[in-house]
Amino acid sequence: MRIILDAMGGDLAPEAPVLGAIQAAKDFGAQITLVGRGEAILEAMRKNGIDNLPDGVQIANADDVVDMHDDPSSIIHKRKGSSMVVGLKMLADGQGDAFISAGSTGALLTGATLLVKRVKGIRRAAMGPAMPNKAGGKTVILDCGANAECTPEFLLQFGLVGALYAKKALGVENPRIGLLNIGTEDSKGTPLQKEAYSLLKEASDQGLINFVGNVEARAVPMGAVDVVVCDGFAGNVLLKSIEGTAMFMGSLVSRMFKKNIISKLAAALVMKDIKAFKKMMDYREIGGTPFLGIRKPVIKAHGSSDALAFRNAVHQAMEAAKSDISAELEQGLQMLSRMKETAND
Repeated sequence: MRIILDAMGGDLAPEAPVLGAIQAAKDFGAQITLVGRGEAILEAMRKNGIDNLPDGVQIANADDVVDMHDDPSSIIHKRKGSSMVVGLKMLADGQGDAFISAGSTGALLTGATLLVKRVKGIRRAAMGPAMPNKAGGKTVILDCGANAECTPEFLLQFGLVGALYAKKALGVENPRIGLLNIGTEDSKGTPLQKEAYSLLKEASDQGLINFVGNVEARAVPMGAVDVVVCDGFAGNVLLKSIEGTAMFMGSLVSRMFKKNIISKLAAALVMKDIKAFKKMMDYREIGGTPFLGIRKPVIKAHGSSDALAFRNAVHQAMEAAKSDISAELEQGLQMLSRMKETAND
């Protein structure tokens, strides 16, 4: 299995992606192609005392870089020699099994859609991060920012995509799908939520998904569902609210344990649990966010990703490639289409 990594994307490029890739090759046996300015990649290695490319790691030269201010719709033509576009073309041409970049989200989504293509029948690809929850598992938030405006049909497809991803990549046997809303009653929400509720329930009645109804935002981090379906605007607000609350609570705990000598002694007694909590809430431990609905795995790493984050993004990409959902997703979409046709008759 070969993972293609944009070595020039992100705030800490090329050093962070290069070191992360090398560590991933060592830890996971990954075959990795670093795409970017060859000399800059080699210099990042030399700076860290690495004189030669490790086994399984190779370089594909790309002299240009997608800028964060570039118009996403223009990168295919204006930045065709960039590390992002070259890497996506390599993935589309079968030269790799997954692609990772910490570059512009909009540019990456546009490039993935135009070059790698969506799974047949998918209306919009969506971003689906898997957030840790109180129940000890993970909850996929779909969509978390790729599609600010959605139709009920988009949300229905997000439910199907999320269910397959949770089952194949996260190992959830029968994923519970919830629709993000301001209440659990089926009458809650705007026309978008009300119509999406009806579509998701019908799909559940047909046995295509396990839809459990509306879910409030506060229930998401508690593990009430395995997949929460929402438009990209609401999903992004939900995701960042959870992240912000976790940061706030973490700072309060840290301040509490540093208050006096007694609290410092108490901290020493529970230090193992404190470290486990911090690790669970650390985005670097996850790696990145997959674009679900694209034919091959495309992972968006955080713009500030360090070497650890890129290492884990490579592992995440490997797992996504192993659990390819494209074929099953096409079958599920065909069944949804037949369900819609039957309803219209």
